[in-house]
Amino acid sequence: MYQVLRPSSSSWVPLRGCQYHVRQWGKPTPGTTPIVLAHGWMDVAASYQFMVDALSEAFVQQRSIIAFDWRGYGLTEAPATDSYWFPDYLADLDALLDKLYPGQTIDLVGHSMGGNVVMMYAGARPERIRRLVNLEGFGMPDTRPAQAPGRMAQWLDEIKATRQGDNDLKTYASAEGVAARLMKTNQRLSQDKADWLAQHWAKPDANGQWRILGDAAHKVINPYLYRAEETLATYARITCPVLAVEATDDSLGVWWKGKYTLDQYHERLLSVPQVQIARIDNAGHMLQHDQPEQLARLLEDFLA
Repeated sequence: MYQVLRPSSSSWVPLRGCQYHVRQWGKPTPGTTPIVLAHGWMDVAASYQFMVDALSEAFVQQRSIIAFDWRGYGLTEAPATDSYWFPDYLADLDALLDKLYPGQTIDLVGHSMGGNVVMMYAGARPERIRRLVNLEGFGMPDTRPAQAPGRMAQWLDEIKATRQGDNDLKTYASAEGVAARLMKTNQRLSQDKADWLAQHWAKPDANGQWRILGDAAHKVINPYLYRAEETLATYARITCPVLAVEATDDSLGVWWKGKYTLDQYHERLLSVPQVQIARIDNAGHMLQHDQPEQLARLLEDFLA
């Protein structure tokens, strides 16, 4: 199994009706800017471990680094809900920063869904962020008002399916089964890393079945439409420098099959006042797993 170089410590912070799980690497140093890491959809904070291990000792000695499990993921409580709302992630992040770093600016990193959250948060709270890193947080295709009735109907159907148990996540007979699932999704993931991640991505239940640490309600579609114009207006209010990191594998093209392209994403980034784009070679969407060393060097250079 993968040998962790920098173990994290865990704590729990009460936020908006949930006990939020927070991992911390290193110790807070007075006068330095903390780094906050936000994970993506159906993922956990531990996903950043390989990247943290790849950071230089000099960098880690100077900075405190935390990552947290979003509501309904990992070791953070799942609220009593049958669907999740995107604005709640921003409100949770805001509350977490108020609790841990009141009145202090931070460096903020987000992957995938977490990348979308931190971009929107930086536009809503520009004064809180010194530097921001967006790891493949592309956003979504623009929508039209005519799509609203169908979207609402789909949400109602998926809520009904959740009540009936039709959306329950698959269970696995062992941690090895979870690791195999992770390696099937990401063929670059090595066996030792998959075995380690499996212990944090899932846990055995009372019957010995390994269950993913993600609430099935996260898979329910949101009923409201995604409006690119609103996103661009928010991007325009970001005042900090932004590093947008993408992998050489075009995961955006795979997901949306022409409905939303990498070129369109790059066009949206033009609304960000200070942005630079970096690419990581031989990597897919989970670039923090595929090339943690490349990613660590990019972060160190940008956050210096």
